[in-house]
This record gives sequence, C-alpha cells and structure tokens, in this order.
Amino acid sequence: MKRRVVPAVAVVGVLALSGCGATVDGTPVAEGATAPGSSSEYAKLLTECDVVAPEHIADAVGGGAIERGFFGAICRWSVDGPAGPVRVTFDWFETGALDVERETSQRLGYAVEDTTVDGRRAVLSRQPQDPGACGIAVGSPYSGVIGWWVQYRAAGHPDPCEAAATLAKLALDVSA
Repeated sequence: MKRRVVPAVAVVGVLALSGCGATVDGTPVAEGATAPGSSSEYAKLLTECDVVAPEHIADAVGGGAIERGFFGAICRWSVDGPAGPVRVTFDWFETGALDVERETSQRLGYAVEDTTVDGRRAVLSRQPQDPGACGIAVGSPYSGVIGWWVQYRAAGHPDPCEAAATLAKLALDVSA
C-alpha cells in the first residue's frame, strides 16, 4: 500500500512544479534606478509630500506649529489651528482620474461641486455631517490627480474648502 501512495505523491509534485515556470522578457533594473530610455513620468514620485513646504501648509489653514505624520501614498500633517487642531492630508494618485475622484465622493455621500484651480478642472467635496472638513482634487501637472483634505476639529474655524483650494493652488504653482 505504501508503494502506491509514494508514486502518487511524486506525480502530483512533478505536475505542480512543471506549471510554475515563466519567462519574462526585458532587462532587469535595480530598485530605484531608471532604465535607459524610460519615461520621467514619475520623476517626483518620492518627493510628492514635499510639494508644499510645511510652513506654507500651516499658513494656508491659518495655523502655527505643524507636525508631519504619515508619508507614503498619502501624506498627513497636524497643525495647531486658530480654534484647535487641524488635520491636513495630501494625496497624489499618479494614474488617477478626476472623474473617479468625483464618483467616489458622490458614493460616500459628500456634496460635490465642480470648480477650477489655476484654470484646471477640479472637484470640491464636502462632508455634510462635518462642516469643518473639505477636500479638493485637481489634475496633476505631471500625471494623475492630486488632492488636499482639510479638517478643522473645533468650532469657530475658517472655511476648510478655501484652505484646501489654497493648498491645491500652492501645489500646482510649485509643481509646474
């Protein structure tokens, strides 16, 4: 009985291994390196959180001291604002689309309106349950879309949409 089990296991193993091979065309490139002749489409990919200086972010939301938070696909800051803490978020979806941002905001139940920032089409999104929060998405000068979200945490705050639009304008001015 053991003789039948061992050959069956061996056959299954050979069949499994034979389906795992693949050939990939191209030339390998070290991580972080740029291949000869490649596009500079994502040239600023590793510096997107620096597109607007921290002191300009604090000024745009009417705050003072600013603390950097998570940096990665989404960049976050916490600012000491005029009436309490302000949360600021920046995102850059390099292959994103403004229409997708609009649809996502609508699905989330946000009030959405079309606007422009420096002549570029943009989408402004407000959370109906949170008058201290507002976001804006605008086409990036490189590729995709950039977005800013401002959330004042205390009453008596400035207009979060005005702050988000100011940050978008600063990002476009710096990036262009």
